Amino acid sequence: MRNIILVLLLMLFSSNSYSSNVLAQCTLLENINGYTPILASDKIESFKWLAFSDGRVLATGTNSTNDFENCAKIDGAGRTVLPGLIDAHGHIAALGNEMQRVKLRGVESESMAVSIIKDFADKNSDSPWVLGRGWNQVLWLDGSMPTKKTLDTLGIDRPVVLNRIDDHAIWVNSKALALAGIKKSTPDPEGGKIVRDSFGEATGILIDTAMALVAQKIPPPSLMEREAALDKAFTHLLTMGIVSVHDAGVNQNGLDAYKERNKNGELPIRVYAMLDGSSAKINQWLKAGTSEDDNDFLSIRSVKIYADGALGSRGAALLKPYSDDVDNKGLLILKTRDLEKSVQNILAKGFQVNVHAIGDRANRLVLDSIEKAFTNVGGRNLRNRIEHAQVVSLEDIPRFKKLDLIASMQPLHATSDKNMAGDRLGKQRLKGAYAWQKFIQQGTVVASGSDFPVELSNVFHGLHAAVTRQDQNNHPPAGWLPSERLTPQQALRSFTLDAAFAAHQEANLGSLEKGKWADFILVDQDIINGDPKNIWKTQVLETWIAGELRFKQ
Repeated sequence: MRNIILVLLLMLFSSNSYSSNVLAQCTLLENINGYTPILASDKIESFKWLAFSDGRVLATGTNSTNDFENCAKIDGAGRTVLPGLIDAHGHIAALGNEMQRVKLRGVESESMAVSIIKDFADKNSDSPWVLGRGWNQVLWLDGSMPTKKTLDTLGIDRPVVLNRIDDHAIWVNSKALALAGIKKSTPDPEGGKIVRDSFGEATGILIDTAMALVAQKIPPPSLMEREAALDKAFTHLLTMGIVSVHDAGVNQNGLDAYKERNKNGELPIRVYAMLDGSSAKINQWLKAGTSEDDNDFLSIRSVKIYADGALGSRGAALLKPYSDDVDNKGLLILKTRDLEKSVQNILAKGFQVNVHAIGDRANRLVLDSIEKAFTNVGGRNLRNRIEHAQVVSLEDIPRFKKLDLIASMQPLHATSDKNMAGDRLGKQRLKGAYAWQKFIQQGTVVASGSDFPVELSNVFHGLHAAVTRQDQNNHPPAGWLPSERLTPQQALRSFTLDAAFAAHQEANLGSLEKGKWADFILVDQDIINGDPKNIWKTQVLETWIAGELRFKQ
């Protein structure tokens, strides 16, 4: 039924004449500087006006608006209009939680971090646990991992658990270690590491699967707390001009919340939910099958699994040892046979498989596993994705195209990592790292995201990083690994139409073409033809979803 309706709408909207009934209900946004990618080409099309009705685009153009004289008119005052932004990899609940916990993003020393933690604990004395995230030892003067000792000196008689910015390590106090039963004799779990001192004692840093030893002891948030976190996240995302998020790893609580809100028409943005492949419920979810709604607000047809950890905590799985840690090749979250089994199981049930892989070894194992699964169960047409595809051997990059895989990448990771990636990888491996342009030039679709709250949920920061390969202080002057820069047109497409393609939604989302949902934003500067150095400063003035104003500055 949905397809029949879409065909009829497209037939109607492709006509040069419009019925008086449609025009009576339509809106004409005029006097604008508009840009949209085009599905059938690589072009970015410019327009001066946008007409929409019943939530969908009627037309855009640069010429006469005589056909729309009966429409309600809005003066765009010369502002720039873009398709609503799609973040192809984010974590909505985690964003909402971060907004209510200890915030350590950008903190420049361990001592400064503990001061913030102490202040938060004192102001939230009723909370049985002190939770937070965002620390990054790479920003600290000596670059060393923090320890439980500095937390223990704060006199907080409660467990303290602080996630690293990449969410692949936690920093905890002795109280948390004791509650988790972590002792000198506790073995490292498969795919994880308990960092120890020279005496074999846990230092307070747990990496990847070892984090679960503590995390499973944290009391789950109440329904009210979960809903409040979602409300905060949704409200914030709308201010960023984000109309759709590919939520990378949704658990049962998240799934229930999205379904309930969607049923009641209360999802304020579109959600492409990747089911958490590590959940005990995964087979139950796969058996239930995929689902989508007619209004494209909730789509459940993909599964997220992990192959390795992250580069910053040296958990990314590498083919050769880390250049700055010669006894370490990183961690595999799943054994090879378990990875192969999981990929095959997901594809056999008709779900898209989206695998987190950062290191070159992890990426190769994922490529091998997907290739083997295609032979055994098929699924090539499901637009499968490698999430991050951050460090890839040069000989493996062409395999993305060969296997019809999507590279789901995050431009901000390049500018965030540029000061440590060379230390971790050495010069040779950098040739296949953050290689956006190499993927695009071979015809691989690059769907861009932010990985919020690992990075800030500001797509314009990502667009700036993609186009300049610089941080917001314009460093380095020529850009970091500048041959991988994207053009503004490529970058916009990766955060709109190509992100929609990665979710099987390009027929309805990602561009302002006739018949598609009227998801668009008004911003305060021209990101296509303006100064690339200023892209990150862009402010979202309005966010519209399905022709409805959802945010106004």
